Amino acid sequence: MQTLAIIPARGGSKGIPNKNIKLIGGKPLIAWSIEQALASSFVDRVVVTTDSEEISIIAKDYGAEVPFIRPSSLALDTSTTESAMLHCLEWLEEFDNYQPDATVLLQPTSPVRSKNSIDNAIELYFQNKCDSVLSVCEFWHFLWRNNKAPVAEYDYRNRPRRQDIQDKDIRYKENGSIYISKTNLLKKDMNRLCGNNIGLYLMTESESYEIDSYIDWMVVESILVSGGTYEN
Repeated sequence: MQTLAIIPARGGSKGIPNKNIKLIGGKPLIAWSIEQALASSFVDRVVVTTDSEEISIIAKDYGAEVPFIRPSSLALDTSTTESAMLHCLEWLEEFDNYQPDATVLLQPTSPVRSKNSIDNAIELYFQNKCDSVLSVCEFWHFLWRNNKAPVAEYDYRNRPRRQDIQDKDIRYKENGSIYISKTNLLKKDMNRLCGNNIGLYLMTESESYEIDSYIDWMVVESILVSGGTYEN
């Protein structure tokens, strides 16, 4: 079984300029995901897909493969992550005769992962014979919608205590950290969450921060600097 890790990293970040190579916790943001992928017992190859020569150089310095520069048409604000994944898979098949059985997507904006999270997620994928897997964390917030005519998405007259919520009623939030797809179904469905048997891999709250803003950056950096979950 061949398992490929794809790490997508555009050069045109607007919220935080040069986000993917900006230093966080003493190394470029993208380096965290590269090193974690390389440490996996199941991942055979780690490929960064980027439209940036600068990101390419840094990714290679940390041990990733960057066999091509992604076309600019697939690195726009409107471009999907799936388009980058599919382009990567097509390139590797055409020019490297490489067709992995499973494709792992690691987004560099989620750099806090425990030492065994990637391997544990892949084990779940294989053991449960999943078509795809996504990482999640437990979600306890009480949600409302429609601020003009507010509607609660829980029974606010009988507000549940967190400790009383039954397992079947626990909600899970997609945290964007790890996705695993059966490659042939990913190509067919053109979606990272492909097939009918989708598994959930539960991660901790500290592993579930995604960097979209400077506030996120400060929180994540404090976790990484303190050793965070990654060292546990």
